[in-house]
Amino acid sequence: MWITLDDGRVLGVPLAWFPRLFYATPEQRVACRISSRGLHWEGLDEDISIAGLLAGRGNQTHRPRSIPSAA
Repeated sequence: MWITLDDGRVLGVPLAWFPRLFYATPEQRVACRISSRGLHWEGLDEDISIAGLLAGRGNQTHRPRSIPSAA
C-alpha cells in the first residue's frame, strides 16, 4: 500500500500488515475515508493512523501466523 502525505513523503507498507485489507475485495479497499489522522474503512472496521505508519507499525489488534503469498 502506498500513501502520499501532504508534505510530499511517500510511505509504502506491506498490505500483509493489515489482514482485513489483505483479504478484502478491491471494491472494499477503495471504500476508504481519509482524514488528517489516518485512513478508515467503515465496511471493514479498519483504521490506520498516519502516526502508526510513520512508526512502522502494522495492525496492532491481530497478528496472523502467516499470510499466503498472492498467486
